[in-house]
This record gives sequence, C-alpha cells and structure tokens, in this order.
Amino acid sequence: MNIKIRKKDDEKAVFVVDGVDDTFINTIRRICLVEIPTLAIEDVNIYKNDAKMFDEVLAHRLGLIPIVTKMDSYNLPDECDCESGCSKCSVSFLLKEKGPKIVYSKDLKSDDPDVKPVYDTIPIVRLRDGEEVELEAIAQLGLGKEHAKWQATTTCGYKYYPKITIDESKLTDLEEYVEECPRNVLAIENDELVVVDIENCSTCRTCQRLSAKDDNAIQVDFEENKYIFKIETDGSLTPLEVLTIACDILSEKADNIINFMNEEE
Repeated sequence: MNIKIRKKDDEKAVFVVDGVDDTFINTIRRICLVEIPTLAIEDVNIYKNDAKMFDEVLAHRLGLIPIVTKMDSYNLPDECDCESGCSKCSVSFLLKEKGPKIVYSKDLKSDDPDVKPVYDTIPIVRLRDGEEVELEAIAQLGLGKEHAKWQATTTCGYKYYPKITIDESKLTDLEEYVEECPRNVLAIENDELVVVDIENCSTCRTCQRLSAKDDNAIQVDFEENKYIFKIETDGSLTPLEVLTIACDILSEKADNIINFMNEEE
C-alpha cells in the first residue's frame, strides 16, 4: 500500500491511496464516521433559564458544540469503573450569564483547561435585558453510531482515481474540449490536448461524450485499487488522529477474528 498526502492541516486532509481494494478503503471510511470516540455534552442540569428558548432546545444546542478531545485522558462511560460519572470519564462545563447579550461557546467554563469548545464563537442563546441562564453541562466520550454529536468527521469519503486516455490523432476542435470540461482538467499545450489536473476530474465523462464526433477519441475510466481519500473533522480531533485511531480499531478487529478462529480450532 502506497500513500501520498496531497493536503493536510488541523481539520482537513486529502491523500491518494494505492494498492488496496474497495473493502479496505470503505471500512476505514466507516470507522472514521461512526467508531471514533469524541467528547460531547451528554447531560445538562439547568438551574435557571429565563430565555425564550426551551430547556430541551438549549440542551440540544449544547450537545452539538464540538469539544476538543483528549483521548488519553478519559474513558468511555461503559469502560469506567465508576457508577455515575467521575473525572476519568466526564468533564463538567459551567455556564452562568445574564443579559442583555448573546451567549457563546466561549462562555462555557470547563473544569479541565485542556478540554474546551473547539470554536469560541458558536452562539448558544440570546438573553434579553434581565434574563439569566445558569446550568452545568457534562461531556462524555461517545461514538458516532450512537449519536451524530459524537461524529468526529464532518466529511469523510473517497473516489476512484480517474484515468483519461486521449487519442490525439482523432481530435479536431481542441478548444471545445477545454471549454466544456467543468473542472478545468484539460488544457492545450504545444497544440495538443493534455490532462493538467487529473485528480480534480469527477469522471463526469463530458469530454468522452463530446468525443463521439471524433470517433471516441477520449475515454474516461478509473485506475484499479487506487483512490483519492478526503477527510474533514469538526476540530475535536485532527484528521491524522482520526485516521490513526481508525487503523488501530481495524487492527484490533482483525486480531479478534484471528483469536476467535484459533480458539475454535
């Protein structure tokens, strides 16, 4: 398996994977979507809420705020030895504000300085003059397959690596092909039609349909066992952390199957 990184930062990553099949790449995608533990607000104790927003709606909005996740510091609730939550499996956020103002995610005060909302400017509720809100929000680790608020990725998918074959001897109006391509994949260089950005091709086959008048001079296909993988997170974890954890989970699943088969023998 060969991997080439095309783009990487704290929230997005694009890379090319070569030498794997559909099953493997799709398994990694599914694990990234629903099996990566992240922190999200699960329980909300509301002590005072004068706002026009119902308690249930306020709690729902709090639950969808992305939270910086420290995987090594906390346990999943069902793996913790406590009975009703402790500092090993939960983080407490306090919110106490009085209007007039808009309450933002930065107003949540965490009992762990390393765990906080990813973004400071997420609006939670608008308070009018004299209105108050006071609550405690408890964040816990969870999985995306249980609720979308625990999904670490906002976008995670792949596409087959495109392949465009051009027979120059059959082409007539080169400029027409360049103009009709919606992704600017084709260009004219030295009086020849060339592919300048193959990875931006969506395999829409516009150029292939257009080449029908030129005896099908262009063929659009994809390369076997080669993919362009794109991942974007909500900021709770970096793409590298998500992929690393996903590979660890897949490896553990494979080990469990091998151990089970050995036990059966």
